[in-house]
Amino acid sequence: MSDKPSVLFVCVHNAGRSQMAAGWLAHLAGDRIEVRSAGSAPAEQVNPVAVEAMREVGIDITAEQPKILTVDAVEASDVVITMGCGDACPIFPGKRYEDWKLDDPAGQGIEAVRPIRDEIRDRVEQLVGELAS
Repeated sequence: MSDKPSVLFVCVHNAGRSQMAAGWLAHLAGDRIEVRSAGSAPAEQVNPVAVEAMREVGIDITAEQPKILTVDAVEASDVVITMGCGDACPIFPGKRYEDWKLDDPAGQGIEAVRPIRDEIRDRVEQLVGELAS
């Protein structure tokens, strides 16, 4: 059991929002917080527009692959942040759950994805402030 907090970001396809959130958390928290992301129905690849949006702010998520959400991943995480996966996320007592209402970047152009990326950054900054203190 690690003594650093761990966060799991979950969206349906693990291709856009959850990947951007994981990228931001890894960037902002460094190794102070363990980062995971997963999807209830993972896509084939990370959304290329999400990759581009993150590249614009100097964060490289090109190596990431969408992963299936597992009970183990939820169990191993202190904080589970869902982004529109609804009832597909398993619930364990004693975990901290948050549901971030964010637009889905799937099928959107870069102009629509930038504000989603920036809102995710703001929320992740707040989360880092809470967990790292």
